[in-house]
Amino acid sequence: MNDNLELILLLMKSSKEKSKTAGKVKNTAKIKKDTSEKSPISHDDIRVKANEIFLQRIERGVYGTAENDWAEAEKFFRESEV
Repeated sequence: MNDNLELILLLMKSSKEKSKTAGKVKNTAKIKKDTSEKSPISHDDIRVKANEIFLQRIERGVYGTAENDWAEAEKFFRESEV
């Protein structure tokens, strides 16, 4: 019985030591961020903006469609790039 307990304690100690050193790994890779170019507009960016347009439209009680909201969101990003 003592052997099992000693083995469990040893495994627990080993596990704790590994978890302590896991967070200490240094990231030596340098990431160069190019700020001269704008990041491309993602599908998710358009989806979020289309949802904002939808919510504003519903709040005003204006009839419309999801397709029109999407097109308006795309237009918003096209015009903001210029």
